[in-house]
Amino acid sequence: MRELKRQVESLLFERVGLSSDKKSLLQSLENKKEVFNPASIIKEPYILEFTGLESKQRYSESDLESALLNHIEAFLLELGSGFCFEARQKRISIENEHDRIDLVFYHRVLQCHVLVDLKVRAFSYADVGQMNFYLNYYKNEISTPTDNPPIGIILCTEKNNIKVEYATAGLDENLFVSKYKVVLPTIKELEKLVKDDLEELE
Repeated sequence: MRELKRQVESLLFERVGLSSDKKSLLQSLENKKEVFNPASIIKEPYILEFTGLESKQRYSESDLESALLNHIEAFLLELGSGFCFEARQKRISIENEHDRIDLVFYHRVLQCHVLVDLKVRAFSYADVGQMNFYLNYYKNEISTPTDNPPIGIILCTEKNNIKVEYATAGLDENLFVSKYKVVLPTIKELEKLVKDDLEELE
């Protein structure tokens, strides 16, 4: 009942209406075994209103990360079924150089790690190189022989679809860029989303 209420409040109905792959979005909510399909677990956009952050207020990536983990149950419900939290600021070390992945999950249905990179700004093509590095590291150093390839999600406040397409062309198909909102969309914003999607389809 709590998950149903959460999905209603986070505008699941509207997101399904706006989604170009409605079937995959709905299947991601079900607890059943499926063929490895990373695209089936990705949402667009993610609604993170439970963080309590205001969209016009300045906040850092650390603030966003802390807010998500302080509301981990709600965040896991927004991500969808199958996600298990594994690490925060996961350290990667290569020849005395250190990098950190913001959030690491394991998806028990797809049997793979899901790496999340949080951005408090619009998408930049440089973000793709960073995530691609993380994915290759996990694939070669962390994943077990029974694991499927890791999935990378770059969460940003805005994205240009053409820029994302050019930045990710030829790279790992398990790398995704999704927008997030820290407040529920207004009616005008929903109307704009529908209008923009219709224009893209034409």
